[in-house]
Amino acid sequence: MEIALKPIGIVRSPYKSMSEAPRQGRFSQEISELVIFGEYGEGLEGVEDCKHIIVLYWMDRASREKLKVVPPGENAERGVFSTRSPSRPNPIGFCVAEVVEVRGNVVRVRWLDALDRSPIIDIKKYSSEIDCVK
Repeated sequence: MEIALKPIGIVRSPYKSMSEAPRQGRFSQEISELVIFGEYGEGLEGVEDCKHIIVLYWMDRASREKLKVVPPGENAERGVFSTRSPSRPNPIGFCVAEVVEVRGNVVRVRWLDALDRSPIIDIKKYSSEIDCVK
C-alpha cells in the first residue's frame, strides 16, 4: 500500500536544528509562521476565528529507523509508539498551536515546535470538547 502526501505549505520557525527546538511547543512563547501555498489559501477561511489549531507537519530531519528511544527524564528504552519522540517510521509532528494572526496565506502561531522549513501536512481546528480527554 502506498500513501502519498502533498505538503500544503512550509513552516517559518526560529528553530533551525533539533537541538534548538523545545521538547514540546507549549514550553516556548516563540512565534512561528505557517506559510500556506497559494493553491490551498482559500482553505484558511475561518482560521482567524480559531483560538487554537492542530498543526500536522512532517519532521523531515528526524530518524525513521528507530523503533525504541529513551524519553526525556527516563533511563530505559521504550517503543516509539508509547512516546512523543520525533524518531519514528512516519515522522508526523502534531502540535496544538495558538493562533496569533492570519494575514493572507500566512498564519502566525505560538507553541509550535517544528523546525524551520518543515513541510506542513494539514491544519485542523482544535476543539476542547472533542480533543481534550478529561
